[in-house]
Amino acid sequence: METLTCLLIDDDADDLEFFTLAIQRLKEQVHCIAFDDGAEALKKLSDDTTLRPDFIFLDLNMPRIQGKQILKEMKKLQRLDTIPVIIYSTSSETHDMEETKALGAADYIVKAPSIKLLSERLEQVINLHKKPFSSI
Repeated sequence: METLTCLLIDDDADDLEFFTLAIQRLKEQVHCIAFDDGAEALKKLSDDTTLRPDFIFLDLNMPRIQGKQILKEMKKLQRLDTIPVIIYSTSSETHDMEETKALGAADYIVKAPSIKLLSERLEQVINLHKKPFSSI
């Protein structure tokens, strides 16, 4: 089984830990790289051409630079344009979901109240958006 790599950008330490625990419950092997600062993550994605995760999970409400701005900037990086960006937010506002979709987000997860529920939603999203591995 291939290992998937996800990049999580979220400034809240509790949410980072919660997400990591949920990822560990998945059937898929998933290695998670976390950034607690959106500006730092954007710089790393811009500068490090070897960093190419299978998925990017992005919080909307962060200090310094908001998730929507990070999403806009990521979509300008051609080498990242096929990587699904999934919004991971406490906001369940329809306008946030519609706006991030228009900006290029592949999906939207509202932060779940339990690890079990988050794991189930992550499983759905990953299975929906993962690319089949090449047999070449």
